[in-house]
Amino acid sequence: MTQTTIETIKDIIKTTNLQHIAIIMDGNRRWAKAKFLPSAVGHQKGVESLKKTMRLFDEFGIKYLTVYAFSTENWNRKKEEVDFLMNLLAKTLLNELDEMHRENVKIRFLGNIEKLSDNLIEIVKNAEEKTKNNTGVNLNIAFNYGARDEIVNAVKKIINDKIQPEEITEKLISNYLYTKNMPDPDLLIRTGGDKRISNYLLWQLAYSELYVTDTLWPDFRKESLEEAITEFGKRNRRFGK
Repeated sequence: MTQTTIETIKDIIKTTNLQHIAIIMDGNRRWAKAKFLPSAVGHQKGVESLKKTMRLFDEFGIKYLTVYAFSTENWNRKKEEVDFLMNLLAKTLLNELDEMHRENVKIRFLGNIEKLSDNLIEIVKNAEEKTKNNTGVNLNIAFNYGARDEIVNAVKKIINDKIQPEEITEKLISNYLYTKNMPDPDLLIRTGGDKRISNYLLWQLAYSELYVTDTLWPDFRKESLEEAITEFGKRNRRFGK
């Protein structure tokens, strides 16, 4: 990417006030299968793509990156793959946390992490605690996340807090979601070609622009992000008006 291209992308971001991109990182297993490799290799390559993408956000000045890492439905995959993904998260956080902290990344987990193992919960909470005061890219990792589950949990909390019906507003509900105190995504990118939301941020994506690319997540590069942002810059966001 040339300096001219970088400045063009930054100009689009500034002009459109692009603050938050959510990504469905799809295609790790298909990438591995196409290369006759174990799915584990695809997931590892996916982590590398995430690191590169996170640094691009910092370079471009995009404040929020929210990625779909493990859904509530992913527990239905083979036990070997689920165990690998849990270990991959733990290993990545343990190995990369200091570097991400130095790069001023603020890590936040979206989802029901209480269902994870005690060891993984400790690792996750340590990552959030260590980076909580950082002011760079906000990396939100949706892990054991499902949008319907998120909304159900929000309703339960509202009931437990004895909120009266007349007090319930869209803003109040937003404040009971995992994404409290952050702007809704301006853009949703889905890699891998499938044209569906897959139970991801259903409330928050109400007026997000959608961009689907056939590129598999391990192959997502600067040019891929550039194309998505360029397309976003062409959209006319009316928010229902």
